[in-house]
Amino acid sequence: MVIDTINNAGRYGQLHPLFKKAFDYIRQTDLAAAAAGTYIVEEDAVKAIVSEAPGKKAETALEKFECHNQFIDIQYVISGLEQIGWKPRQDCVAPNGEYNAEKDVQFYNDAPDLFFKLAAGQFVIFFPEDVHAPMIGEGVIKKLVMKIKL
Repeated sequence: MVIDTINNAGRYGQLHPLFKKAFDYIRQTDLAAAAAGTYIVEEDAVKAIVSEAPGKKAETALEKFECHNQFIDIQYVISGLEQIGWKPRQDCVAPNGEYNAEKDVQFYNDAPDLFFKLAAGQFVIFFPEDVHAPMIGEGVIKKLVMKIKL
């Protein structure tokens, strides 16, 4: 997991060949005006998902304590204040159902080891080993999730 601000995004291009494309999209798109929806940045490799929704209580968000096998998430806060729960996948012991390959998601019933907050202009990178519960907060949170194919 990596947590940082968009101003430092250039430091992470070497972590994956498609990160530069994803961060360029974040910097070059008027995200404040972007409508909720899914946008293809590079076919079968990078997509952008814009959402705008009220924050959830931690208990509700933890019902979807998730990780992915086929994609890396770059989650960027456009506006609002988001809290996210996190735990290393290797420490999770209570799967909630089977891995769904079509949706690339595995849920867990474990409790996060920590919670952290992201404000507008900040991002987190979740790799397959990062189990996360996003969208915890009050008020409306507008965010962008970049899905990067491994």
